[in-house]
Amino acid sequence: MRVADLVGRVLAGLGVAHAFGVVGSGNFAVTNALRAHGVPFTAARHECGATTMADAYARLRGEPTVVTLHQGCGLTNALTGIGEAAKSRTPLLVLAADVAGSAVNSNFRIDADAAIAAVGAVPERVHSAASAVTDTLRAYRRALQERRTVVLNLPLDVQAQQAPDPGPVSIPSAPRPVRPHPDSVADLARVLADARRPVFVAGRGARGAATELGELAERAGALLATSAVANGLFTGDPFALGISGGFASPLAAELITGADLVVGWGCALNMWTTRHGTLLGQGATVVQVDVESSALGAHRPVDLGVVGDAAVTARDVLAVLAPREGYRTELVRERIATGIRWRDESTVDSSVSGRIDPRILSARLDDLLPEQRVVAVDSGNFMGYPSAYLSVPDENGFCFTQAFQSIGLGLASAIGAALARPDRLPVAALGDGGGLMSIAELETAVRLGLPMVIVVYNDAGYGAEVHHFAGPGVDLGTVRFPDTDLAAIARGFGCDAVTVRGESDLGAVSGWLAGPRDRPLLIDAKIADDGGSWWLAEAFRGH
Repeated sequence: MRVADLVGRVLAGLGVAHAFGVVGSGNFAVTNALRAHGVPFTAARHECGATTMADAYARLRGEPTVVTLHQGCGLTNALTGIGEAAKSRTPLLVLAADVAGSAVNSNFRIDADAAIAAVGAVPERVHSAASAVTDTLRAYRRALQERRTVVLNLPLDVQAQQAPDPGPVSIPSAPRPVRPHPDSVADLARVLADARRPVFVAGRGARGAATELGELAERAGALLATSAVANGLFTGDPFALGISGGFASPLAAELITGADLVVGWGCALNMWTTRHGTLLGQGATVVQVDVESSALGAHRPVDLGVVGDAAVTARDVLAVLAPREGYRTELVRERIATGIRWRDESTVDSSVSGRIDPRILSARLDDLLPEQRVVAVDSGNFMGYPSAYLSVPDENGFCFTQAFQSIGLGLASAIGAALARPDRLPVAALGDGGGLMSIAELETAVRLGLPMVIVVYNDAGYGAEVHHFAGPGVDLGTVRFPDTDLAAIARGFGCDAVTVRGESDLGAVSGWLAGPRDRPLLIDAKIADDGGSWWLAEAFRGH
């Protein structure tokens, strides 16, 4: 057994759920070792796509996931996906081949550790056959227990070394939830008892804690909102406001701004979630609960910081808090029931000849598509429409790869999400810019036979830049492009496809949904100019 085989065998024994990658000579052996020991493998068409698929899979399944990469250019191609995963604190293990230490003139040589650290990931390395098991376990443990994206470099000369039989390998345990200090529990209970209009904002760190937070919110009389990445966490709760921040509906923004206490649960309370602080009412008390003390007050000052797991902290506070009506009045319940969704707002249809209003498109798709869905959203001017208009059943129905704010990750995210949740209809929401950037992964979706709906909000340009820089005499030639027949391209890859210019064209979507769904459906939606989406000006503040 060689080291490459040993690494694959050890990781399979540790319970790696799935591997993704693009195979070259440097990662051929370790990838086949993973497969030989029972780890399912999905081949992508680009390393960034492979990494983003793995990121999405790990987010939605909560299970260890692996990416395998060729040395040098394989790693550099993946760096944007690695950066996204690292900034999102996705527990992900990347196996990256590396040149031998003696190959000083290799075309593939880069300063891999520096490149990895530059995007916020953790560089690790297999140093020798003797240390291979220990090195692999250390990298795996750091990914799992520290919630980090770890890149394990595998030098080619070390991969080829003969390795001893490792014997049984003990599986590292997941970290225990952090219990808050009793004084912090008492402090949080006290501010909740004093509040008349409390609002909870749950973020990535609160995923999986919907029950505990819902029970505490009911006891405290608090309304419930989420950051974008936790969208769907409180679906079905009559006092849920949806997403806080730039995507918030007018009523949600009004009610959050009206709060006298805002508690962020596993939520950074950054500029996106608070609209640069404008959603935090003047004089409102701000509390932040997080498992890491370094996160408390990192983006804005807080009046109380609590180090603790969201679910554990909520249970502990629930045990000492007396019931209150708080913000949960009958009037507020009625207003939420009839006006919390963006589609509840009165709008004028902006569709023009040959181009559909993106709000009309999104609302109609929300009606057509099955409720059991998982929505993955790319970045761009369009992104608020699917995020705000396409409902999701829970937090595992939404995949939002926006920590690095890169376009071109949405399609790969949707593929990873589709494999993680095969019980749900996967929906990819892309702009034409990001869609064209990642279009090679259409072949992956077709090859896998995914019953996926791919919605391209096609405005023939980089819409965010078009609207941000538009003005008298401004040359936008660098960010506008000729219209592309994306439906024809998709058919060339083997997708079903339809061009949508008006509501009547959506009948083809109903037809696809009623059929065998044995291949992806791409919707080339020619959208009308929205003059810059409602969240765009806010998003660009300070940029």
